[in-house]
Amino acid sequence: MEINPGAAEHPHRQIAAQLRARIRRGDWAAGERLPSIPAIAQMYGVAKQTVQRTIDQLRIEGLLITKPGSGTYVRGTRRRLNRLSRGRYGIQRGYHADLAARYRQQLVEVGRSPAPAEIADAFGVSEGTELVARRHLVRTQDAPVETGASWLLPRDTAGTDLERMQAFGRPLYQEVEEVTGRRYATATDQVTARLPSREEAEILQIRPDTPVLHLLHIAYDPEHRPIEVAVATWPGPMTALSEEYRIPAARPDALDDEPGLTLG
Repeated sequence: MEINPGAAEHPHRQIAAQLRARIRRGDWAAGERLPSIPAIAQMYGVAKQTVQRTIDQLRIEGLLITKPGSGTYVRGTRRRLNRLSRGRYGIQRGYHADLAARYRQQLVEVGRSPAPAEIADAFGVSEGTELVARRHLVRTQDAPVETGASWLLPRDTAGTDLERMQAFGRPLYQEVEEVTGRRYATATDQVTARLPSREEAEILQIRPDTPVLHLLHIAYDPEHRPIEVAVATWPGPMTALSEEYRIPAARPDALDDEPGLTLG
């Protein structure tokens, strides 16, 4: 194994390209441990800091995962999620049939908490207003893959099981509809990429410089009043969000109606 010191590309990127190619052709299988950083540095005749930059790059890309005190491993296939509005409610107003088989969702805390800014803004209340939060953690067989919470208005939940540490045998929105008498009619999703908070990094067992995907989900009743505001955070390198939807057919007169883009 060697690098070209005269190449314009930095050594750590040259090494990353070679390791990436080896991973993709199966030299290291998913879950297999890579040689140590000193060993890789010796193979390429470079400093350990150069190899560390290589590992960091491939980790951000989602190809590797570093387990503190254990080593660096090849990550498995990127986890595909259909957890946006249509995926959350499904065609038959329920979660996807295979969700329970693939993931284990654990309710970790229920109680009244001060609303952070994004939750307060969604409900149209002041930041710090006391709302009801139902916090959860989702795991696969070997790792936590989602941390999140559903926020509700105390006037909707007072004296009900929604304020208790109780999991329901059905999607949460169905319980909310029955308890409150309010029907979920529309929903919006906003997905952003950012660095995790310290708490998120600890829960998801990722390094603080690993980007995450963050979902803000707002569900409304028929009068467009928010019923539930939910958030979910996933490790970005191992998560791919997917949506499937129909594309409307063009009307026969569409070309006449829309001759092109017009800037005014």
